[in-house]
Order: sequence, then structure tokens, then C-alpha cells
Amino acid sequence: MRKLSYLFIALGILIILFPKANEWNEDRKQSELLKEAEVLNPSIIDGYKRLSSKLAENTGTETTRGPSVPANEPDPKQLPIATISINRIDLKLPVLEGATRDNMRHASVHMSETAALGQTGNAAIAAHRARTAGRLFNRLNEVKIGDKIMINTKGEQYSYTVYKISIVAPTDVSVLKSFENQKLLTLITCDPLVNPTHRLIVQARQST
Repeated sequence: MRKLSYLFIALGILIILFPKANEWNEDRKQSELLKEAEVLNPSIIDGYKRLSSKLAENTGTETTRGPSVPANEPDPKQLPIATISINRIDLKLPVLEGATRDNMRHASVHMSETAALGQTGNAAIAAHRARTAGRLFNRLNEVKIGDKIMINTKGEQYSYTVYKISIVAPTDVSVLKSFENQKLLTLITCDPLVNPTHRLIVQARQST
């Protein structure tokens, strides 16, 4: 009987401590993210904050499934710096320089604060998760690890292989971290499709 009493006491203590343990774990994760953010260029952090606010302005209401819908004609003053193609989701989009509101209405955008496309570092491309099936990054959630992402710039073609897919908080800038001598590509859009609260991240490494 005494042993049973001790067991109940121990269980009671565990129940009391469990929420605290969760808080400690979350604090530890937050601390780790902050440390990672500190090694990023401040301009990247600021750029990601601006991008995140623009991604929240998601547009589009149609739900008919289909291949990528041709975008509206881009501003002639802003010519594409590249195209991005992903065969699995029948995607081919122009890539404009700079995550401005106008650019993101009809194309994917390269975050100017990140590495140049095809070069050493972590180059980030973002687009709205439009609700019209096949438009912009609407089908990015269908991409699988091992899929190929093709980037075509003027006179150059770069092939990337997807190695990581994750869903993160809008404030998690660690996804833009670079690694020595690696050529990375990070795709960013909203998640879930309706009333998004997080970011869907697809990361790829340049194929040799």
C-alpha cells in the first residue's frame, strides 16, 4: 500500500513537471535558432522579414487542378534573371530579382540578400502559394526528396537535387544559413494553402 502511495506521488510530480519540461525544451530550441540567426548577415534577416510579410498577402481563389498557369506579362522594366523548372509539378516560372509586391504578383523572386543563383552559398527563391492549382508555388508541397530543380540563367543551366523539405515558423531564418563551399537553393512559400501560419521550405543542393 505504501509503495502504491509513493507511485501516485511520483506520478503527480511528473504531471506537474511535464509542462515545465516542454517549456524548457522549447526555450532550448529557440536559443539554438537565435544562435544560428546571429551568424547570418543582418541584411538577410531583414530581407526574410520583408519577404515573410509579403508572402502573407497570398492571392488567388480558384481550385481547379492543372499545370502551371501562364503568369501575367511582367513589367518590361524588370526582366527575368532566370527561370525555375520542376518537372514533378509541371512548373516553369520566371524569376525576378527582389521580393517586391509587384514582382510576386506574377512570378517567383530571388531574394537579393542571398547568394547569386548557381553560386556558392544559399540562394533563396520565393513565390506565393496561389490557390489556383498549378499557379506559382501552389503545388510545391508535392515535391519529393531526390527531385531535380533546374535553374536557367542567361547562358547557364544549374541542376539542384532536393535533400530536405520542412515546415517552419515565419520567423525561422535558419533556413537561409550557408555552409562552406556548398551551392544551395532554398524555395520558400506559405503553408498551409488556406490561412497560412507557417512556411513550406524546399532545400536543394547543386548537382555535380
